[in-house]
Amino acid sequence: MHNTLAEPVPAPPGGRLDRVMAGLERLGNKLPHPFYLFGVLFAILAVVSTVLAAVDAEVTVPGSDERLAVQGLLTWDGIKWLLENAVTNFTGFPPLGTVLLMMMAVGVAERTGLLEAAVKATIAKAPARTLPYVVTFVATQGHVMSDISALVIPPLAALAFKAAGRNPLAGLIGAFAAVTAGYASGFTVGALDALYSGITQQVTTVLPISDGAPTHLLVNYFFTASVSVALTVLGGFLTDRVLEPRLPWPTGDGISETGEGDSDRAGSGDGAASGAKEPSTTLAREQVRGLWAATASVAVLAAVVVTAWLIPGSPLRGEGGALIPSPVLSGLVPLLFTAFLTAGVVYGIAARTVKHKNDLPRIMGESVTSMSGYIVLILVIAQFIAVFNWSNVGTLLAVKCSAALESIGLTGFLALLLFVVVVSVLNLFITSGSALWSLMAPVFVPTFMLIGMSPALTLAAFRIADSATQMISPLNPYVFLMLAFMRKYEPGAQLGTLISRLMIYVVPFMAMWLAVLGIFYFFDLPLGPGAGIHMP
Repeated sequence: MHNTLAEPVPAPPGGRLDRVMAGLERLGNKLPHPFYLFGVLFAILAVVSTVLAAVDAEVTVPGSDERLAVQGLLTWDGIKWLLENAVTNFTGFPPLGTVLLMMMAVGVAERTGLLEAAVKATIAKAPARTLPYVVTFVATQGHVMSDISALVIPPLAALAFKAAGRNPLAGLIGAFAAVTAGYASGFTVGALDALYSGITQQVTTVLPISDGAPTHLLVNYFFTASVSVALTVLGGFLTDRVLEPRLPWPTGDGISETGEGDSDRAGSGDGAASGAKEPSTTLAREQVRGLWAATASVAVLAAVVVTAWLIPGSPLRGEGGALIPSPVLSGLVPLLFTAFLTAGVVYGIAARTVKHKNDLPRIMGESVTSMSGYIVLILVIAQFIAVFNWSNVGTLLAVKCSAALESIGLTGFLALLLFVVVVSVLNLFITSGSALWSLMAPVFVPTFMLIGMSPALTLAAFRIADSATQMISPLNPYVFLMLAFMRKYEPGAQLGTLISRLMIYVVPFMAMWLAVLGIFYFFDLPLGPGAGIHMP
């Protein structure tokens, strides 16, 4: 096996599906890198804001008598504002600090081996009959591991299926479908949630009615947890009853000797050579000891925080002794940082993956280094959103769009459906969730706020669109990684082979996402703690 990364040799076009996917890939490859995409949008915004300012464009926000004049960036006042605020636009961008803080702690849990050991412990103990459902449930929690989940969970699922006497291809494909289409769901909270909530918080400030509209880390928690359960049942059924019976029995043993199937494309995450080491579902004694120790440490920490939160008169309670909102919710990021860091360190010491006191700062530093591409992207995204807000172009666009939607009667759940469809198509070409939400949020969050929908509801709809079509995007580098894994069991597999099998999941998963959202919407259920469907 080869340990070096290499570009996979594209399978020659075969049937119609292969040609369609090849065409989508060519079209997507013509899009610029998100850094340049937002650079172009920034330039367009600068020109548009200046033109609108020159014609004295104004906007009145519904519910306010104040008229806001559009301010042009390419004016003396605009240039002065940008020079004085460019640094703070970047350093004060809410997702930046939150995501980096979470990645430091989650990175410790990941790099000490805690997260992978937890996945192994869950999957390896599952009976053969319930294995598809257990794999799907674990995969839908994968975003806590960031992109590494697509590298770890599917091959482990394949081995678990093989050990249980089932088709490993079903485990591999089913797990990848659940990791990607369920990426924004789950009971777990991670850097993805911090990224989403941070951008949402920033774009809501364009409207005065945003006061009292929650944008904290858990605004979608009840929704994502519910979706996770629903996708577990549906995904397990699809893998067990629809996919597996139609799969050929593997002709390969799951280990590539030539290295042909071990290559993968460098993705947006850490990346790893798939041929470096064949994974195993077996836990060593040290790993078991580490898992017990980490679980106990988090349980003690949680008990202390919850007890302190529930004590009457506690400083962790909100105004008037309220549990929601309270400092526990507003300070959730530091609490999660502490929990992940504690669990990772305790596991590392018990499992002997942390052997020196300098290992901890080194691991945290490596975790931040892996986010360097994200930091560079945030540099231009932060400037774009700041100008969008400062110039009042965002407010003007939101008011005009909401008025247009109301004039044609496109409001309520129907507007959300249209939003999901549009973003789902864009998701085929812009696979970066941070870039896509940064592009959509400045327009749609304020627009939907003006027709009575909370920011939490718009974010919940975006989670659907950002997840459902990821698995079939030819621009998703992990699709090619899965093809490499699949060729270890089925050497003749092509890209179209993989996509055709993943298509089994796309429509049912999106329908399930929408069905759960519909239940929350029509029964007016809270999407998260203190986060309702409608504007307060």
